[in-house]
Amino acid sequence: MTNRKIFINLPVQDVARAKAFYVALGFHLNPQFSDDETGCIVISPEIYVMLLSEARFASFAPRPPPAPHSATSALLALSCESADEVRKLCETAFAAGGRRFKEPQDHGFMFAWGFEDPDGHVWEPMWMDPAHVQG
Repeated sequence: MTNRKIFINLPVQDVARAKAFYVALGFHLNPQFSDDETGCIVISPEIYVMLLSEARFASFAPRPPPAPHSATSALLALSCESADEVRKLCETAFAAGGRRFKEPQDHGFMFAWGFEDPDGHVWEPMWMDPAHVQG
């Protein structure tokens, strides 16, 4: 299997604010691919979030994006190592200016919660018991 990476491109109203939010969550800014119009956030060696000013995003996309606070175009699920990590990430997001997207969901073998970043993009941190996945 090819070692692939994913680059999630998100339009944002204020690039500096968006960078600060994601750094507050414990992710890293890659300055090599960041400037006043773009922020490259490293979530893991395989996952990157490209924060693009609305004008910069429009230069890549043939259609306008939906308004995130009034529509949900994607749910960005992010695996975590434990239910506690899910809780910590969401609580950190709320403290950094994110909004609660939904209440915590505890299914015993799986725990999930959700938040919106300041631009309304929905993230759903989740943990699933590895023993349950092994089947």
